[in-house]
Amino acid sequence: MSTCTKWVTKAVITCKNWATKTDYECTSWADEGSNQCSEWADEGSNQCTSWDKCHWYTPWDCIAGFFCRAWYWVAKWVCKAYYWVAKWVCKAFAWVVEKFCVLFGWLFELVCVAWDTVRCALLNFWRWLQSLFGRGGGRKRSPIEHVFVLMLENRSFDHMLGFSGITGVDAQGNPASIDGADPATQKNRDPTTNLDVAVATPADFQLSGVDTGPGHEFENVVTQLCGPGVTYTPGAAYPDIHNSGFIADYVEEGANTPPRIMNCFTRDQVPIMTRLAEEFAVCDRWFSSLPGPTFPNRFFAMAATSGGLDGSPSDLQVVITTGFEGYRFENGNIFDLLDQYCLPWRIYRGDDFPSAFLLSGMNLNELQGRLTSFDDFESELNDTGFDKRFVWIEPKYGADKFDITGPGDFTCGNSMHPLDDVTRGEKLIKKVYEIIRNSPHWEKSLLIVTFDEHGGFYDHVAPTPAVPPGDVFTQDYIQHQFRFDRYGVRVPTLVISPWIRKGVIDKTEYDHTSMLATVERLFGMPNLTDRDREANDLSHLLSLASARTDAPATLPPVAVNPNPLDCEDDDDETGVILRTRLAELKAAQREGVYRRQKVREAPVDRSQIGFIQIALLRLLQNIDYPDRQPWIEDYRQIRSKLDAAIFMTEAKLKLRYGADVKKEARLEADRLATAKRGRAG
Repeated sequence: MSTCTKWVTKAVITCKNWATKTDYECTSWADEGSNQCSEWADEGSNQCTSWDKCHWYTPWDCIAGFFCRAWYWVAKWVCKAYYWVAKWVCKAFAWVVEKFCVLFGWLFELVCVAWDTVRCALLNFWRWLQSLFGRGGGRKRSPIEHVFVLMLENRSFDHMLGFSGITGVDAQGNPASIDGADPATQKNRDPTTNLDVAVATPADFQLSGVDTGPGHEFENVVTQLCGPGVTYTPGAAYPDIHNSGFIADYVEEGANTPPRIMNCFTRDQVPIMTRLAEEFAVCDRWFSSLPGPTFPNRFFAMAATSGGLDGSPSDLQVVITTGFEGYRFENGNIFDLLDQYCLPWRIYRGDDFPSAFLLSGMNLNELQGRLTSFDDFESELNDTGFDKRFVWIEPKYGADKFDITGPGDFTCGNSMHPLDDVTRGEKLIKKVYEIIRNSPHWEKSLLIVTFDEHGGFYDHVAPTPAVPPGDVFTQDYIQHQFRFDRYGVRVPTLVISPWIRKGVIDKTEYDHTSMLATVERLFGMPNLTDRDREANDLSHLLSLASARTDAPATLPPVAVNPNPLDCEDDDDETGVILRTRLAELKAAQREGVYRRQKVREAPVDRSQIGFIQIALLRLLQNIDYPDRQPWIEDYRQIRSKLDAAIFMTEAKLKLRYGADVKKEARLEADRLATAKRGRAG
């Protein structure tokens, strides 16, 4: 969808919303006026001479009372007729405006389509000319037509692959081994015992029910990288890094067993990632884009900037101040850029609240069918006509399962969040790989599997200096005045394609914008910011003269977790179950008890705020006036986990089943008001 089409769609939606609002206000005004006519006439009629005072000896009282009541009766119906006519004139005007908007949208969309067709044809012709005579000279054209990105959550390189013992060759073909964990030299001091603790195996499959989740906000990472007691001075250079404070920070987070943060998985615990790393390329110098949490790192992966956001969204009102359109960046994002260059793309979402939806314009893109469920991934990819150049795959976060009696968690997803079962994430990686590998598009595909940030887990490699994005920041986003001149903690990244030789250990320095640089240079697009302009891309890994035929069609089974989480399938969350849960939550809000447990009035976790923002943005894209305002007001009133749980449950009912509880409440209130007036009459 081009900028032209987006503008038309946005204009039509705005116009239709105005027409709907006007229609509703006309009806409300007329109904209220008509009711006032009746009340005024009834009150006046009651003041006329009553029939019990009408006698043969007072005929004038009879006549006066009759004419008095008749006048009020006629006046009432004239008044009501006025409001009735006015209402329908007003509604007719709103209807005409709405139909004009639809016609306007249809005509201008045709113009946009024609313009885009001509523009894209000329652009494709220019690319063809470039391939013959232009930029790049006689350089061979890349065989890659589809780039897939699967970004998981919150795991460091050492934590996932530090003990894998992988050996192979570097990008130049020289013998190489992975820069992994070494218990002899890699240690952190445990402040509770004053003893050094070495990196070790095995790691817990999940931390839920075992220990608290590690911290990974900006302040946590300062402690983890720079040591206990160190703070960041706003706007200053990042403090000296020696990766010495991981245990100390975990102590501050209330961990039962702080040394657990040094634990790493064995090869047998993560067989899918290990096998893919040995079959294709693993990058052991891939850093997250900033030393901070999930959302700003994901923004960098999609826009080469976070617009100044250096922590988790901390203020629910930010979405409101942006006009309910999501987070804007000066140069847009990769999806905007692909649109400008007439390159189709797709986002597959693992649940109802994909992080990409926080980007400005995603509500319009979803209306165009460009965000779809991951359930459609396999069928669409097996279509020989699949033409998407860039595919962003969102895992299932499990973030909408808010726990109102204690800390919220992200369990029962497949994002590999520290609290969740890592084998569920391995299943997702396996499924994504096997679908692509066995599709008709395998020989034209590049799959990147990476993690947004380290999640608080230990890694021994110090993040290096980074190029600031150089774009204009939004003041509402800024929290710590970070200069974005330092990468975040190293994360595991796999690069998969039949054009990559087996067993590559790539020691090139990367961050998440390297994915953008790869897509931009592969498809002849400009950079978004200074960060992706200077980023290394992955093209040198596509070094084979012909596509491999020995890549495994299936991967081994995932590891068996001896203590798996008890997870309900989200598909079992029927409308009835959600309504039952909503009733329980609202009862807990009134009574302070939920399933025999006392409700703790805990504030909403910062890590959850972004997902609540996503829920509001998704809701508002298809809710008409006057039902938008109650959703906005309830969103504004969220203060606790319980408030958030109610809001998210109501959001699920609306997004999955079209059941708008705000509209139901309004209609019920209108029905009761009408019945009350009827009884009074």
